[in-house]
Amino acid sequence: MKMQKLGNTGPQSSVIGLGCMGMSDLYGPADETESIATLHAAIDAGVNLLDTGDFYGMGHNEMLIRDALRTRNRDQVLLSVKFGGMRDPAGNWSGIDGRPEAVKNFLAYTLRRLGTDHVDIYRPARLDPAVPIEETVGAIADMVKAGYVRHIGLSEVGAQTLRRAQAVHPISDLQIEYSLMSRGIEAEILPVCRELGIGITAYGVLSRGLISGHWGKDKVLAPNDFRGRNPRFTGDNLAHNLALLEALHVIAADKQATVAQIAIAWVMSRGADIVPLVGARRRDRLAESLGALNIQLSADDLVRIEAAVPADAVAGERYAPVMMAHLDSERPHPD
Repeated sequence: MKMQKLGNTGPQSSVIGLGCMGMSDLYGPADETESIATLHAAIDAGVNLLDTGDFYGMGHNEMLIRDALRTRNRDQVLLSVKFGGMRDPAGNWSGIDGRPEAVKNFLAYTLRRLGTDHVDIYRPARLDPAVPIEETVGAIADMVKAGYVRHIGLSEVGAQTLRRAQAVHPISDLQIEYSLMSRGIEAEILPVCRELGIGITAYGVLSRGLISGHWGKDKVLAPNDFRGRNPRFTGDNLAHNLALLEALHVIAADKQATVAQIAIAWVMSRGADIVPLVGARRRDRLAESLGALNIQLSADDLVRIEAAVPADAVAGERYAPVMMAHLDSERPHPD
């Protein structure tokens, strides 16, 4: 597995990471035994970046990772944890909490659930509009000084917030959605990250399965699968978006690859400062995703891929309106 530094100040990360959310939450039922086997397969293949959130399954995801690490070396992995997402017992979302005292409280519980004495990268899941980012990052910086956190990351914030946060403490990476179907970061956020030396950990590289090559218009979703309420997966939007993939299937066949592998390889081609997170819940999907590491895309390939799925061609926002409202990265800021 090739490794690369995550931003100017971050740790050495595998060039592809594993996003663990779907093993516990939001994508319908998952098999715990298979999830742990997938985590083991990823670690054994050299994937060291494991991304989770304390609100994924209300702590279940962290405990799942803890169980998987019982037979692996904790120091061989990077645990990237998001915090701040508030939920009720029914799983409903009730806001973001980035208060300094909440940061330290969330971290205390995360360390216990993960069975570790430190988190490698700690980040607020979303910007708390009621708390200046300087205060949230400052609280994490206190935890860095105390040895409980190694690096500070951010998630789904805009360029101005990145600058303000970086002025308080070096930021290792920005976790944000980036794929053929979600290219909004290219206008301002990605250039600012590169100016400041902040890496990108890209989630949603397969647009939550939409461009995996395994999705169909008749796919039946579980009641608790949030994609059933995602605008890109509903009504005419779904038919439009699936039609975009027809040309991508042809390109994949020409490259003797799968559509998922082409989509992941495209994200990797955007720069050595970008690490795609794949959300595999099963070993076969993980193996398919890791196959993207063997694909070399030429300049002509990239032209064909981007013509197949133009940047502005996708139908529907990437989240439902209530969730879009929490994205600082999508919020217009005054100059």
